[in-house]
Amino acid sequence: MNDPGSPLPYRDTKPHGAADFYFAINATFRFIEGKFGRERWIAYLRDLGRRYFEPVNARWRAGGLAEVAAYWRAFFAAEPGGEVEVREEAGGVRIDVRRCPAIAHLRQAGRDIVPFFCEHCHHLGVARAAASGFVFRLEGGNGSCVHRYEPAGADLPPSVIREVR
Repeated sequence: MNDPGSPLPYRDTKPHGAADFYFAINATFRFIEGKFGRERWIAYLRDLGRRYFEPVNARWRAGGLAEVAAYWRAFFAAEPGGEVEVREEAGGVRIDVRRCPAIAHLRQAGRDIVPFFCEHCHHLGVARAAASGFVFRLEGGNGSCVHRYEPAGADLPPSVIREVR
């Protein structure tokens, strides 16, 4: 972590990130899936969730669900164009993404969004949650979704990946 006071793993001095980064993410997903296949793309995301995000995962392990909520509030505050509510609920954290900043920006620019784009939140979320002592579920997609984090062993229905589009 660059700034021990921030829940984010990086330091940024501007109020919002650069939305054009979503173009790079979309293109990277297309390239990896096209060159190496879906399973390698999923493995890449899960490795990213475990290894790159380890500083955040460690904070989540130490700080519990309050730290999970703090991270997502800071994350979406820095993402341009989203409409997101992060709520701490009894036993978990619920993130209602009413307008996904990435999907909104890609659509506004007329980009061809990879059909599996929204699955990245599922694969990253599962890996990060497992590394932190939580379970993760994702419902929805296509620019509007719900993320849920609860302690490991919580009785959450499984994510239905074919419905995440």
